[in-house]
Amino acid sequence: MGTPGRRTRLLIMGAAGRDFHNFNRVYRDDPTSEVVAFTAAQIPDIAGRRYPAALAGPLYPEGIPIVDEAELEALCKAYRIDRVVFSYSDVPHTDVMHAASIALAQGADFLLLGPNRTMLEASVPVIACCAVRTGCGKSQTTRWLSGRLQAQGLKTAVIRHPMPYGDLKKQAVQRFASRADLDAADCTVEEREEYEPHLALGNTVFAGIDYAEIVPRAEREADIILWDGGNNDFPFVRPDLLIVLADPLRPGHETAYHPGEAVLRMADIVLIGKTNSAAEADVRRVADSARRLNPRAPILRGASVVQLDQPEKVAGKRVLVVEDGPTLTHGGMAYGAGYVAAMEAGAGEIVDPRAFAAEEIAGLYRRYPHIGKVLPAVGYHPRQLKALRETINAAPADAVITATPCDLAALIAIDKPVFRAGYEFAEMGKPSLSGLIDRFLRDKNLISA
Repeated sequence: MGTPGRRTRLLIMGAAGRDFHNFNRVYRDDPTSEVVAFTAAQIPDIAGRRYPAALAGPLYPEGIPIVDEAELEALCKAYRIDRVVFSYSDVPHTDVMHAASIALAQGADFLLLGPNRTMLEASVPVIACCAVRTGCGKSQTTRWLSGRLQAQGLKTAVIRHPMPYGDLKKQAVQRFASRADLDAADCTVEEREEYEPHLALGNTVFAGIDYAEIVPRAEREADIILWDGGNNDFPFVRPDLLIVLADPLRPGHETAYHPGEAVLRMADIVLIGKTNSAAEADVRRVADSARRLNPRAPILRGASVVQLDQPEKVAGKRVLVVEDGPTLTHGGMAYGAGYVAAMEAGAGEIVDPRAFAAEEIAGLYRRYPHIGKVLPAVGYHPRQLKALRETINAAPADAVITATPCDLAALIAIDKPVFRAGYEFAEMGKPSLSGLIDRFLRDKNLISA
């Protein structure tokens, strides 16, 4: 509780996504609360900005500062913070409690806002695809789901978990129907990785900051909303069907990260992906864990099938592999689809990019030492994109395999042949995801029995 006679002072810990949504839903119009600052983690160059007054509302005519999470303790002291609200995802449980310990030691409450206070209601049915970790295969599964819905004649609007890394005021409500829209919005590599594949399938993508405005716009264009989750967060929109992916290549992670464990417990369907490349013992271990945490949800198996353009042109060659960035960084993976594709194609050598990394990229390797002989595709800002280009072109490779879902060669000038790789979802075994999806659609009277 705050001191009588003044508003309760809060800090919201975030990473330019869930934190803004929680503020908008719970605190923006609350005259009893004063959000002193957002703290920022995970994403570079987010700290040092302000959440603009146009989004913060009349209680915050100067906006709200965004500061580095390293300042948490100092801020709690300086502003006599009453409550710290943890609002980002894919964080080890131990790290969440370390943050809680800092807040508690300064006398503040430590709070996690739940789905009932933060989810929006939609007027059309919602299917959500989420996961217990970054890199479980949400994107490929969401693409597969959108194709299934299209095959049933349903118009689908994809609402993506936010990635507002640019001008926050301009990014309040975003609608993407073409690559020209991505160019006009000056989207980062990380945004393009999520949006471009949906656009290629004919989907319209909505994203941004103010989801109370985004959801009604999506509803007007669609028979059904498909929530494409980010990291291991739970949806911003209340789902009628929640599909949660678990990863048998990282057994045990489903109970070790926030809020992934909560999402798993919430699931209507648990989908264990990558079962074509995981040990059966690990698949069973994840299935047993899911069954223990959520005995009501059916547990399905799926495959992640690697596809590579012109694999014959990679065989025997020196290859530089560029992987999806977030999967490697806070997702914790040492490699991804690109490395697998290179090995399956018989590449003669995987060129280690670390020896040729520009300083901006070298800093990532120091921060994430688990990354293997692959290059994370990063481009949150032009400086990173320039460093990515310099690193690729400096490496003595005959070819480049890019496993980022966006067309990297269209964004930067690469002086080597580029071949694209990626994962596609495939069903395995019974019950099938397609059968459960069709049953859901019939129950919602979206397709005939």
